[in-house]
Amino acid sequence: MKKKALITGITGQDGSYLAEFLLNKGYIVYGVQRRASWPNTNRIDHLYDNESKHPDFYMMYGDLADSSNLFRIINKIRPDEIYNLGAQSHVGISFDKPEYTTNINALGALRILETIRNLDFPVKYYQASSSEMFGKVLETPQSEKTPFNPQSPYGISKVFAFNMTKVYRTGYGLFASNGILFNHESPRRGLNFVTRKITLGLARVKLGLQDVLRLGNIEAKRDWGYSKDYVEAIWKILQHDVPDDFLISTGETHTVREFVNEVAKNLEIDLVWKGKGLKEKGVDKKTGKVIVEIDSNYFRPNEVDLLLGDSSKARKILGWKPRVTFKKLAQIMTDKDLEQAKIEKKIGSIVVNQKKFQIN
Repeated sequence: MKKKALITGITGQDGSYLAEFLLNKGYIVYGVQRRASWPNTNRIDHLYDNESKHPDFYMMYGDLADSSNLFRIINKIRPDEIYNLGAQSHVGISFDKPEYTTNINALGALRILETIRNLDFPVKYYQASSSEMFGKVLETPQSEKTPFNPQSPYGISKVFAFNMTKVYRTGYGLFASNGILFNHESPRRGLNFVTRKITLGLARVKLGLQDVLRLGNIEAKRDWGYSKDYVEAIWKILQHDVPDDFLISTGETHTVREFVNEVAKNLEIDLVWKGKGLKEKGVDKKTGKVIVEIDSNYFRPNEVDLLLGDSSKARKILGWKPRVTFKKLAQIMTDKDLEQAKIEKKIGSIVVNQKKFQIN
């Protein structure tokens, strides 16, 4: 009999890759999608628009803010595994929407856990935790034993969900595991995340569709991996014999500046930096034009300067390791966004979530 998996956050980067991964493993996959007047399904349209190819993929409307709705869905599907990837996942936006972020990220996880506790059948639960929980880090590198010190509403909400998952595991005997995933990117990353902002922004600059790329703290250091690698780790966490918490990372750290430089190189832009601080600018050496500027509007109220993960536990126990390097990740994303920018130039429209916006 095929296993059944329920994925919240199915329309996001990780949700779409995880759905593909589980379908390839022979699962029946159910995705939970929030009802909206403008649904953001572009990452999974290829799955449920082609039922003859993916007969085991189903979509359901649900909301992490609605406990009765979650209870009905879980009881109806009776899944073997639940992957809670749903969240307000943008750190910067969490400062503007702290209450909403907490309701979805923290209480949403609690609602699922409480539902599972009252079921009459066993379910394995995965909670998507985040490196942002470490915040202003108390040690480097960070491991499963590193104390949390979150610096944003997003990070705080994830700490709540992490600890509640542990409480339900130890207190009620649930198979409930946390995956502390460090930054992981892909061509499916949202356009308001810095990596996609860089790859698509510089691709548009290259083709004359955009004049300048504006960024915040380019000295921030992150441990960047590839989302496709990380969803395999997510699955492996729930296949382990006992529920536990695992940190998933590459073990390398790179600055935002390094990512910009790598993308520029891939686009054959000879980028040089001039000035200091907020006045620093990235200049195209060939044309002399300023194409990257620092904008204080993109700085966070509380900055997280350095994240570097130690994933030795996952490598040893789960047999997982990242396959895609930092340079390869930048290349994959640059190539894809250059393709999109070329399409935009051809049709004369900026494409956002497969919707067209006329270029003035």
